[in-house]
Amino acid sequence: MRERIRDKSRLEHILQAIERIRRYTKGKTFDDFIADDMMYYAVVKNIEIIGEASNMLTEEFRNTHPDTPWKLVNGMRNYIVYEYFQVDNNVVWDVITGDLPLLEKQIIEYITEELN
Repeated sequence: MRERIRDKSRLEHILQAIERIRRYTKGKTFDDFIADDMMYYAVVKNIEIIGEASNMLTEEFRNTHPDTPWKLVNGMRNYIVYEYFQVDNNVVWDVITGDLPLLEKQIIEYITEELN
């Protein structure tokens, strides 16, 4: 039971970070994104949070939800943390516009599942 509560909490952290990224980048273009240091670093920090929270999910949870590429989610966090001077802005933008909408949908489904 404790693990389920912990997993639900981590899923909520992921969802909150995705929602913040969506709010920060709503109506913005790639050029807007790279021109605004504050937005850029706020987004990058929230991607780190997503990766860290996903890494803290129990192994059981990750194994029972293989549709989400958990290693890639955490890998993006590692890429940003360890390669911060060499991060490709295009990769970050692709995550924002391509990967996060799908991840958000999955996380919402998982939270709903955990409530039942």
